[in-house]
Amino acid sequence: MSNKNTNEAPIAADEVLSKSEALIIQYKKPIVAIIAAIVIIILGYTCYNTYVAEPKEQEAAEAIFTAENLFAAQDFEKALNGDGVNLGFIQIAEDYSGTAAGNIANAYAGMALAQLERYEEAIDYLKAFDGDDKMVAPAVYGTLGSCYAQTGDADAAISNYKKAAKMANNTTISPTYLLQAGIMCELQGDKEEAAELYQEIKSKYAASPLSMEIDKYINRVK
Repeated sequence: MSNKNTNEAPIAADEVLSKSEALIIQYKKPIVAIIAAIVIIILGYTCYNTYVAEPKEQEAAEAIFTAENLFAAQDFEKALNGDGVNLGFIQIAEDYSGTAAGNIANAYAGMALAQLERYEEAIDYLKAFDGDDKMVAPAVYGTLGSCYAQTGDADAAISNYKKAAKMANNTTISPTYLLQAGIMCELQGDKEEAAELYQEIKSKYAASPLSMEIDKYINRVK
């Protein structure tokens, strides 16, 4: 990262939270749409495994179905730990390690834990996910960025936000992650890096709704 101001005080978690809350309120509808799209795509991914994979893959995919529905209903505790009859993501990730569904269970578990503000645990599961799908992987890296922001690791947060934006490479998701990375850079006192990220939104993702408001961020770091 370029020319970081080392005299700046360490980032405060409550400050990040207030900034993130403001951003979510401002862009609530598009962010909700992104989350819905991710859930639908992951469900489709699991259905594929149900019908064409090997027996253990099929068993794993069937096991994850109820947990996915609980996640979609935002019942994150049951999605993680099961509903008393069906397994949750944590057990699925352990029991079906090495399968596609077991792998995706790590991603789900990490995102559910992040929703429950259990950030350290979320990081462990998100890092256990292994994949480069153009929607799932960016969601994992983006969530990792948010978790690192909340735990005070600004460099890791910025790195993961940037990775999420690069992997997604689309006008819906990438600008949001770049903006989050830019805000984190500002909080670290690195206005030069923030300006570069904001400028990338303006030049590369001009069709994004965020690009219409990005000048105020660019002017703020001049």
